Amino acid sequence: MTLRERHCVPCTATTPRISVAEYGRWLQELPGWHVVDDHHLYRRYPFPDFATALAAVEKIAAVAEAEGHHPEITLRWGEVEVRIWTHAIDGLTENDFILAAKCDAAIAPSGT
Repeated sequence: MTLRERHCVPCTATTPRISVAEYGRWLQELPGWHVVDDHHLYRRYPFPDFATALAAVEKIAAVAEAEGHHPEITLRWGEVEVRIWTHAIDGLTENDFILAAKCDAAIAPSGT
């Protein structure tokens, strides 16, 4: 099952962080995403203008609400930056990679 097909599950302070080996294979499904300081996922999405970038933020927000997992989103003219981590453990879990894949799918031109 791909990351896009999975769903986020509730996490607690006892949820284990994932290892570099675990997230290394998931990053293969997420071109454009990077792990920063073994703490969070990061991606910058370029857009032709502010309105298109804002529309992408709205799509990402809808996915985040549906999954119950909320990223940090920065909107600027022509770009959106997304940072994802699991706040309950202040680090990375499988949920973060699932949400990243769903963000990509939500704003892909074809919707896939």
